Amino acid sequence: MIRLNSRLGRLALPAVAASLFMACGTPSPTGDAAVQGSAEQADLLVHPEWTKNATIYEVNLRQHTTEGTIQAFIPDLPRLKDLGVDILWLMPIHPIGEVNRKGGENKNNYIAAPGSGSLGSPYSVQDYYAVNPDYGTHDDLRELTAAAHKLGMRVILDWVANHSAFDCVWTEDHREYYLLDSVGNLQPPLGTDWWDVAQLDWEGGEDNGLYAAMADAMSFWVAKCGIDGYRCDVAMKVPTPFWEMARRQLEAVNPEVFMLAEAEEVDHHDRAFDMSYGWHFHHLTNQVAQGKEPVQVLRDYLDEEAHKFPSDAYRMGFITNHDENSWNGTVEERYGEAGDAMAVLAATLLDMPLIYSGQESHNTKRLRFFEKDTVQWGEYAKTPFYRALNALNHSREALWNGDFGGAPEVLETSADEHVFAFQKQKNGSTVVVVLNFSSEPRSVKLTLPDADLKVVMGQGDVAGWGNGQPMAPWGYCVLATDS
Repeated sequence: MIRLNSRLGRLALPAVAASLFMACGTPSPTGDAAVQGSAEQADLLVHPEWTKNATIYEVNLRQHTTEGTIQAFIPDLPRLKDLGVDILWLMPIHPIGEVNRKGGENKNNYIAAPGSGSLGSPYSVQDYYAVNPDYGTHDDLRELTAAAHKLGMRVILDWVANHSAFDCVWTEDHREYYLLDSVGNLQPPLGTDWWDVAQLDWEGGEDNGLYAAMADAMSFWVAKCGIDGYRCDVAMKVPTPFWEMARRQLEAVNPEVFMLAEAEEVDHHDRAFDMSYGWHFHHLTNQVAQGKEPVQVLRDYLDEEAHKFPSDAYRMGFITNHDENSWNGTVEERYGEAGDAMAVLAATLLDMPLIYSGQESHNTKRLRFFEKDTVQWGEYAKTPFYRALNALNHSREALWNGDFGGAPEVLETSADEHVFAFQKQKNGSTVVVVLNFSSEPRSVKLTLPDADLKVVMGQGDVAGWGNGQPMAPWGYCVLATDS
């Protein structure tokens, strides 16, 4: 598919489309018969209007409440709405496989003995049409989506298409969907330690019926439970043509579905996915905070991003999620005192900001992945901070998603070895972000754009940047116009 724009520049689609049609020599109708149909609407990915300034929150349903159920989570919806959340991403809600079920302490996991009580990985799906009874029922899910919709929020499910549980119902009814070994046995994904899941045969998926079966299962939740889309696990391991097919099928049920890929594949943004993970960006922020990479890598990243991804691609910024928290460490472990500055960067430099269960409460423990381990909520210490970041993304058009917002432009400072600054502008909206990524105070001088700016987060004097002013270690300042 031809991309008509990039992050380096924008080209109006209607004019290009018109020129393409004219170049093809579209014939003029003759005679009295009416011409049926037209070529005015191409098969293009169109982001739903409601997503233009949306934010997202990952719900670890097992750990979010003491009960770990859908019903126990529903009363938390008004609080999340107040936090500024628009999209609720539920980690997988399906029954979990019992064969080769994992237990233990995150990286120190093991195959649990039957009846041991280990809860297993939510990413080991036993039945793509069922709700894990530990979480509730289909009616509970419908109640959740209805309550979220009433508050103006959407709900997406985590979808695990690359593999299923070893005792998934399909392993009995549709063995042809699976990639079997040389003697006809199910096998885990090659090159991984995912011993609790069996690899599906995506290379033969069109012929063996897997494409149709998986798309139908995805359509079920949209049609029957009011689900608004999906976060798709390891999306790069599943063929892009399948995702494009599934997107079209889902749009036939709900034209405004939203799709998030756990991947960074450029072609995913052609027709299948609205948003992809800023994985490389996330890894760079960890390395900068830990002193393993210089600040310059962030400027280099922006240049690479502009050449790689189209400007209408939504890119998700985050400092934690279920994988990072459980496998690589808490925000404090990975970022130290740089946590807030990196959260500001992730929420403003890319497109849509993500908050993970417990992030707004300053949760300081690695949540157990295979066992029950409720979030430490305490006094919700970080709620005002994340509420302010979400409010910025809602109210400042420069920060909106994809082409709805502005592209980041690096600003030169007097301390570029340690300080990263950039601006975004769109339709008179301007946002400037200045961050000190060092453990020492820095005197910083820079030229602000010609706009009526005021400080909306962090510390700093608007007039002080021209002559230079101090920034605290790991300090930040966000300046913005009123709209």
